[in-house]
Amino acid sequence: MSKSNWTKRSLAAQGMGHIDPITRAVIPPIHLSTTYIRDADNRYTSGYIYGRPDNATVREAEGVIAMLEDAESSALLFSSGMAAATATILALDAGDHVVAPRVMYWALRRWLAEDAARFGIDVDFVEMDDLSKLRAAIRPGRTKLVWAETPSNPLWTITDIAAAAQIAHQAGARLAVDSTIASPFHTRPLSLGADIVMHSVTKVLNGHSDVVGGVLASARDDEFWARIKRVRSGQGAILGPFEAFLLIRGMRTFPLRAATQAAGAAELARRLSAHPHIARVLYPGLPQHPGHDVANRQMENGFGYMFSAQVKGGETAAIATAAKVGLWKRATSLGGVESLIEHRASIEGAGTPCPADLLRLSTGIEDPDDLFRDLDAALNAAHA
Repeated sequence: MSKSNWTKRSLAAQGMGHIDPITRAVIPPIHLSTTYIRDADNRYTSGYIYGRPDNATVREAEGVIAMLEDAESSALLFSSGMAAATATILALDAGDHVVAPRVMYWALRRWLAEDAARFGIDVDFVEMDDLSKLRAAIRPGRTKLVWAETPSNPLWTITDIAAAAQIAHQAGARLAVDSTIASPFHTRPLSLGADIVMHSVTKVLNGHSDVVGGVLASARDDEFWARIKRVRSGQGAILGPFEAFLLIRGMRTFPLRAATQAAGAAELARRLSAHPHIARVLYPGLPQHPGHDVANRQMENGFGYMFSAQVKGGETAAIATAAKVGLWKRATSLGGVESLIEHRASIEGAGTPCPADLLRLSTGIEDPDDLFRDLDAALNAAHA
């Protein structure tokens, strides 16, 4: 059976079916060399020159992600999600305008608000789930990039990717989508009209809380993509080969983990919605979620592994609840096999759109019944 007939799950499980040509190993080697031998005629026919712009192990991992995302060009791995995201902005010209969501990953929101202007980039923030506000924010002739994040962290609002792409393209702009929470298991933005998709591979793609990295995949191998490559090379922002090896390892089980985590999140969101100490659960898989219909149209295999819960009793009760869990771990980040809980407003600080009574929860692969019992006990103790 030809590889061309394999499903994405099978390709991910076998790391695209790579067999080492020398040892016949089923696991690819880690290529650590920083430099490579020239040919006698002074060329580099191997395709590798130096470790800063390129690496064979990194290319292996990029190939798996490009396959998962249906990317025309190969993906590009970066040393962090922030490095990937900011490389997209730095590939723009001074004087260009960006529209970004008001609710998004806090570190990138802060960078866009505080640092982008130093590179001559103007940024406006809008409620990206309201398409009329997106249209109104477009500056004809100047807007060159619309940055969306869906579901958005940590309020889980939903952006209609196909509609946002149409608005951006009509203005001569590109649409880039941070799809970290959805992952390729639930959403493939490029197939919906986006130009670039970004992930923090730190999260569910790797899934083991032991790699920091980011990735971009593009619908086209064009001049803008070439600019992004130059930014990565010039800043030395490529992912390390050992981290790339761990990422390949993690992605082999990615579809299985993503399915388990999404099912657990859906079950917990449903049960917590009826809890006497919970005021509101934010999860696009719930029918009452304002973005449910759009999410149901553009997501598949569930609605992701993340949700938030607003606790009755406000900030004090929310922090007390997080303090009393046992199975859930009080830690930042998300997407690992372990379930994490966090009082998000404390992390984001001043200017956060996150309510003070909100707990952000990342569902791992533990038994959902155990996770619910742990939360239930913590909520009851916090309200005793």
